[in-house]
Amino acid sequence: MTDDSWQGATAGAAGLRRFRLADVPAQPWKNGGGRTREIASWPPGAGLDDFLWRISVARIETSGPFSVFAGVDRVITLLDGPGVVLRGGFPEGEHALTEPLAPFAFPGDVAVDCEMRGAASEDLNVMSRRGRVRARVSVLHGPAGLPPAGCGMLLAARGAWLAEPAMEGVPLELEPGAGAWWGGAPHGWRLRPAAGRVSGQAAALVAVVFDRLAADGGASQVQDET
Repeated sequence: MTDDSWQGATAGAAGLRRFRLADVPAQPWKNGGGRTREIASWPPGAGLDDFLWRISVARIETSGPFSVFAGVDRVITLLDGPGVVLRGGFPEGEHALTEPLAPFAFPGDVAVDCEMRGAASEDLNVMSRRGRVRARVSVLHGPAGLPPAGCGMLLAARGAWLAEPAMEGVPLELEPGAGAWWGGAPHGWRLRPAAGRVSGQAAALVAVVFDRLAADGGASQVQDET
């Protein structure tokens, strides 16, 4: 896989793709401890051994070990449920993933066990190939701009959101649990909640963008300079 894979295999693969989490097929884990719904991976058709980046939602139903991904960095964000406690080889040694919509980054090639804190939980998993690409995960609660990036994703976690393209394009209306991802062609956004508050909680949107890393470890920003 070369750096050309960042640009997309076809024009269609480089375009914007919308999704609803409820429509994404779930695959059971081999150990029976949960299920995973893959939203997107890059380049198109990549598997677990050769992706540059991957975004999925996992439903954790039992305590147990996480899978190990050599050379991969991870960011995990609790979406729903009481959460879990993570214990492993990352610097903190232990992390309570119990606060919703608070991203936590850790290396994917260390042994990590999770202990449930009650009922099943769902979390967003963002994985990126270390040294090749870097993921940035942020949670927005009000109007914000997202600079153009070659690959990324938006997910309306709470409330409906309006995503207006920073360049040409049709605005997206994202209902709760719906989103859009893109790869290979830059997209930037002006984002705002369609409604200020939902069920007594602040509206929230998860934004993920990926930076391609240069050989010296610096980030290559994909932006429209016009």
